[in-house]
Amino acid sequence: MKLHAKLLKTFFYTLVFLNSVLLFSQQDSIPKTKSVFWQKVQFGGGLGLAIGNGFTNVSVSPTGYYNFDKTFTVGVGLTGSYVAQESNPSNFNSIGYKSTIFGGSLIGLMHPIEEIQLSAEVEQLKVNRKFDEFLNDDSFWNTSLFLGAGYRTQNVTLGVKFNVLHNDNNNIYSQAWLPFVRIMF
Repeated sequence: MKLHAKLLKTFFYTLVFLNSVLLFSQQDSIPKTKSVFWQKVQFGGGLGLAIGNGFTNVSVSPTGYYNFDKTFTVGVGLTGSYVAQESNPSNFNSIGYKSTIFGGSLIGLMHPIEEIQLSAEVEQLKVNRKFDEFLNDDSFWNTSLFLGAGYRTQNVTLGVKFNVLHNDNNNIYSQAWLPFVRIMF
């Protein structure tokens, strides 16, 4: 239970710190114009936290995008994830499953019309999994090539993507088709 409390405490303090940076930053009295490069940059990503009876899941995946024009966008993303499931929730030292995942991705987006977003994404992840004492540990690189399509309204896209390199025997994704929500600021 101590690890859950530490993770929750660290996550809470990180959110407080990030919010305080935003709240207490000062504006210059002289407005400055952004360079052309930064006017075309957008950010997005995801944060996840799930803590339950012997279960912990923490994930962070920031993404940066550069809009060449209204039709073409490229992006780069980072991914980090930690998952642990205790085999006996009353004994914290009994790990049934533990996983850490780190990696990155390159993303290409195309908007043939404003409401439609087509995507291609190459993702490379280092996966380390530890099972209970009866199974072997597992460590491998997972490469995915996602092709996707979605409906876009303002900065939010809802869609589905397909991993053309999906392999049932050695993959962190249980299936080749994955839904997604993409938010860009």
